[in-house]
Amino acid sequence: MEEKEERETQERHKVEDNRQPEDKRISLLSREKPVKAVVKLGVPLIAGMFIMVLYNLVDTYFIGLMRDDYQLAAVNLAYPVMMILIAISNMVGTGASSLIARSLGANDKAKAEHTLTVSILLTIANSMIVMTVGLLLLDLIVKGLGAGSNTVDYTGQYVSVMLAGSLFTMGNYTFGQLLRSEGSVKYSIAGMILGTITNIILDPIFIFTLKMQIRGAAIATILGNAVGMMISLCFYIRGRTLLKPSKRFLCPTAEILKEIFWVGVPATLETLLTSAAYIVNNNLAASYGELTVASMGVAQKLLSLGNYIYQGFASGTQPIMGFNYGAKNYKRMLSVLKAGILVVSGTELVVMAFYGFFAPELIGIFTDSDEVIRIGSRVLRTIMFILPFVGAVSMSRMSFQAMGKPKYAFGITLIRQLFLYVPLLLVLNRFFGFEGIIWAQPVTEVIMMAVSVSLLCQTILSEEKQGILCGYNEYGNERNAEETDPRI
Repeated sequence: MEEKEERETQERHKVEDNRQPEDKRISLLSREKPVKAVVKLGVPLIAGMFIMVLYNLVDTYFIGLMRDDYQLAAVNLAYPVMMILIAISNMVGTGASSLIARSLGANDKAKAEHTLTVSILLTIANSMIVMTVGLLLLDLIVKGLGAGSNTVDYTGQYVSVMLAGSLFTMGNYTFGQLLRSEGSVKYSIAGMILGTITNIILDPIFIFTLKMQIRGAAIATILGNAVGMMISLCFYIRGRTLLKPSKRFLCPTAEILKEIFWVGVPATLETLLTSAAYIVNNNLAASYGELTVASMGVAQKLLSLGNYIYQGFASGTQPIMGFNYGAKNYKRMLSVLKAGILVVSGTELVVMAFYGFFAPELIGIFTDSDEVIRIGSRVLRTIMFILPFVGAVSMSRMSFQAMGKPKYAFGITLIRQLFLYVPLLLVLNRFFGFEGIIWAQPVTEVIMMAVSVSLLCQTILSEEKQGILCGYNEYGNERNAEETDPRI
């Protein structure tokens, strides 16, 4: 049995050698051991995501030093705007990344570079639309975020700057995704690291030295994102990447646009639904006082560090699975999926224990208010229970996106946010008050783990019955299209 498996592996490598140029990034996607590949792509991505969340945590930290809980609440109220900017970036970034990875797997570099060029143009166009519409509707947006009389002015200051700098925030996020799609993970986080360092340096200057307070925090964040975006562009311009944007690909094709939006729009709707749920959460919490909003905001941002661990591993596996789906190596896809779930589940249990032990100390980093620390610790020690379950949900969603099946990925989020989380927020708040609000998310994730994993398993079993989950025949040779794809 072992000799047969070794022979199959050697034959697969011979096939891949004939199709792909020798490049470490391609080798990582196609040959590396599953657990090692997941860690190699996931860990740098987690580091990058930590860095992204630091943009908001840094603002929260320095604003907390002003000892003004209303400005602290305002930056938390404005957080959904950042999520919406990322959601729209995700439309292009996720859709293009999926197509780029699948194109590289199919050895179609020209299509991959065409997709890259089109996605950069789409990012610029989208940011201009968001900035214009957002600034015109600024007052409505601030009221919709749940700002009260003590926070409305501060929230408006922060949101207006974020909207004005939409290009840099959206560009920084999207270009990072595009770099990861070709396996250039280290390049993708370089811009994030230097951008965050810029933000950390500029925050105290704008907030305290220039006395701009919360508006200064927003400006520092935008400038940090601008630095990150420009560094990512420099890697493309200097030819350090596997793919390069080209003038000959400036005109998009209907096929590429369809592929980008087919995967990207559901991904955007996922994040928009999450943002909407966050706004509902904030509005319910506001009925218990604006300091409660500040407490929940700090706790949720701390939890987001744990969230980015499972999201990082899930996003790290996406280009591997997309590449191998394009190469019709379904056996490797299954191995990577199993490895990803194993790694993320074990890691999140450790993170949950850390939050449980050190919740007051962690909340205390951002404020010296006893009330905010008390409520924030209570919130963090409750919502941390999502961590053992939500990783499987994220891995299932990313698997569907990698396979070019976004309707399943969107279905998971639609059920999760619209039909479970928001209704549970409303119902549990009515019967159990504030305690019900903070328990709504853990209850949602337990249910969604069962739903999402079952859906993925059923899809895999369905395709297995159709004969496409065996990318190589009994002789260890790659099957042709007629053998591997039931649609042909």
